[in-house]
Amino acid sequence: MQEHTFFEYEDVKVTNSRFISGSQTYAMSNITSVKPLEQKPSRLGGLLILLVGLIMLTTSAYTMGAIVAMAAIVYLCMQKTVFHILLSTSGGETKALKTYQRNYLNQVVAALNEAIVYRG
Repeated sequence: MQEHTFFEYEDVKVTNSRFISGSQTYAMSNITSVKPLEQKPSRLGGLLILLVGLIMLTTSAYTMGAIVAMAAIVYLCMQKTVFHILLSTSGGETKALKTYQRNYLNQVVAALNEAIVYRG
């Protein structure tokens, strides 16, 4: 049987026989299910630092409070949600792909699902 490609972009490729993600290759025959996983960043540390900065603004340490508060705001704005592809295999579950782009992740998940159905 000839290999059929469902998705290919940079270092990710999905065919009916394999899934390549970076330097890792997974045999499609071993993959039983695929699901997207969303990992939101913890904002607790940034919020606590922001609170400290705001408290410092109300005391005599006004300038330092402004610097701390601004740094906390920048830190909170720079945090991003991370998306993973979680593969279920006979050996357990593994995170096979990490990206910050939800649409890209959805395209790869759809291609993996097509490849699973195609081989069946």
